[in-house]
Amino acid sequence: MSQKDFVHSSYRSHTCAELRAADVGKTATLSGWIHRVRNHGGLVFVDLRDHYGLTQVVFAGDQIAEIEALRVESVIEISGQVLKRSAETINPKLDTGEIEVAAKTLKVHSRAEVLPFQIAEDDGAPEPTRLKYRFLELRREKLHRNIILRAKVISAIRQIMEQMGFLEFQTPILTSSSPEGARDFIVPSRLHPGKFYALPQAPQQFKQLLMVAGFDRYFQIAPCFRDEDARADRSPGEFYQLDLEMSFVEEEDVFRMFETLFTSLFERFSKRPFASSPFVRIQYDQSLRRFGSDKPDLRNPLEITDLSQCFADTEFRVFKEILAKGGGLYGLKLDLPSAPPRKYFDDMVDWFTKLAGQGVAYLTFEGAEFKGSIGKFVTPDQATRLRETLKTGACSVVFIAAGMPKQILPHVGKLRDKLGQDFNLINKEQWAVCWITDFPMYEIEESSGELQFAHNPFSMPRGGLDALLNKDPLEIYCSQYDLVINGYEILSGAIRNHEPEIMYKAFEKVGHSRADVDEKFGGMIRAFKFGAPPHGGGAPGIDRIVMLLAEEFAIRDVTAFPLAQNGEDLLMGAPSTVSAKQLREVHIELKLPPKS
Repeated sequence: MSQKDFVHSSYRSHTCAELRAADVGKTATLSGWIHRVRNHGGLVFVDLRDHYGLTQVVFAGDQIAEIEALRVESVIEISGQVLKRSAETINPKLDTGEIEVAAKTLKVHSRAEVLPFQIAEDDGAPEPTRLKYRFLELRREKLHRNIILRAKVISAIRQIMEQMGFLEFQTPILTSSSPEGARDFIVPSRLHPGKFYALPQAPQQFKQLLMVAGFDRYFQIAPCFRDEDARADRSPGEFYQLDLEMSFVEEEDVFRMFETLFTSLFERFSKRPFASSPFVRIQYDQSLRRFGSDKPDLRNPLEITDLSQCFADTEFRVFKEILAKGGGLYGLKLDLPSAPPRKYFDDMVDWFTKLAGQGVAYLTFEGAEFKGSIGKFVTPDQATRLRETLKTGACSVVFIAAGMPKQILPHVGKLRDKLGQDFNLINKEQWAVCWITDFPMYEIEESSGELQFAHNPFSMPRGGLDALLNKDPLEIYCSQYDLVINGYEILSGAIRNHEPEIMYKAFEKVGHSRADVDEKFGGMIRAFKFGAPPHGGGAPGIDRIVMLLAEEFAIRDVTAFPLAQNGEDLLMGAPSTVSAKQLREVHIELKLPPKS
C-alpha cells in the first residue's frame, strides 16, 4: 500500500508535483487550479497547481480560446502527453521543471469569479479581506506550506509521545468555570436555568484526575479557550497545546522527557542546532536580574549588571534618591568598533522614556576617556569601578537605568532586546533554549497590598507543608518551570500539589477557607483524598512551536482559520446574534450597553 494508491483517481493519474523526465511519452491526467496563464502567440502556457505542487501545461489550437476564457483559480482537468522541455526552458525551481504536458482534453470543474486578491503573488491586500477569504489565502504557497508543516509536526509529536509510553485521551470541552487565570468563555445551560458551562482554559484538573485514576502517562493535542486579547504570539480565543501529565515523577524526570521530545522534534523539522544540551537552567529571580525577563532570548549575549555599588557614593541626585529608597542602578554594556552618533543616543533616550516613563543614562568609554549624558556626574573613582565591573574594552557603550527592581528591570530587559536587534547581536542560526525554574509561590498585589498566588496555585511548594507553616510566604518557591526558546515561552509546567492538607494551607495563605477550596476545586480535592500519586507535567504550545519551526512571527500564519485581532471570525461571521427563541431556551435576557 502506498500513498499513490489513495491519491490517484479518475480525476488524476498523477499529482501536479509528480511527473519527471522518466515519464516523457506517457499520457497523464491532471486536476487542479489555474495558477498562472502566459500567452506566447500560438501557445498558451498554464501553471496548474494542486496541493502537491505545479506542472506546466501547454494549450494550442482551439483550446486557447477556451482556456483564456477562464479566470485564474478556476478548477480544471486536463489529459495529454508528457513532453521534455528544451534545455533553455527547464525550470530548476520546480520538481516538475524538466517536463510539460501538452493538453489534448480540457474539462472545467469550477469557474472562478473575480478574485478579491491575487494568489500567485502578494498584492498587499488588507488583513480583514484576507481573513474574510481565508480559504483563498490558504492557497498561497507559503501559508499552505505552513499548515502542512503544522500537520506533520502534530503527527510527529504523537509518534514521539507514544514511543515514550504516553496514551492519548480526550477530556471534556464543556466544564466548570475556574476562578483562576484568564476570563472564561461561558456556555449557558438549557437544562439547568441560570447555570453555565465554561470552555476549558486548559485540561488542568482533568489530566490530574487521570493520574489519580491510575493512568501513568497521558497526553492530548488539546484545544484551549481564553477570552483574552490577541498579540503576535498568542491567538485570541482559541489555541492548541500538547497537554501531558506523568505519575511518580520529579522535576528531573519531566525535564529529561521534554528535552528528548524537543530535541527529536527540532532535529526532524529544523536544520538549526540547539545552543546547549542539556538545556540551560536559570532560576526565575536570576532571570529577571540578568535579562529583565522570565523568557529571555539567550541568542542575545547582553546581560544586565547591577551597578549600584559603583555609585554607592554618588552625589548625582537621581541615582542618590533611588539608592536611598532601596532601588538599584542597572546597566547594559556593549563593546563596539566605534561609538554610535549622538542622534542614536538621543533616539534611544526618547524610546526608553516612552516605554518606561523615565529616562535612561548613557556613557561611552574609549581608552582612558569617558563621556555621555551623565559624564559630568561620574567621578574618576566611579569610572574606574565601572570599568572593572563591566570589563569595558577599547570602545564600550553603557546604558544605565535607575529604579525599584520590580518596576525597572522589565524595561531594561526590553532595552536589552532592542540593543540586540539594533547592533545585530542575535545569533539567528541556532535555537537558544532554557528552563526557567524556582518560581515564587506568592506575591503582593500592588493595588490592594494583599497576598496572592504569583503563578500556578496547584504547584507543589518547595519544602511542602513545613515551608507553608514556618516561612515568610514571599520566600516560598514552588516546583514550577517554563521552557523558553529564542525568547518565546513554549511551555509551562509543574510538579503538582497532590496532598490535600498542603493544598488547603496554600490557599489559606491567600484568604481561601477549606470550604472555598472544596467549592471551587471540589472534584480534584476530593480525588486527592482517595490516594493520589506524586505527579507533574506541562503543556507546550503547538501554535508557538510551529511558528518557530516555520520561521514566522505571528501565530495566525500557522493557523488555518484564525480570528482577527479583535476576536471576530470574518469568514464565518462570528460572534453573531442569535434568535429570541434560542435566548429563551437558555433563559437569557439581553441587557446591552448603550451604543457610544
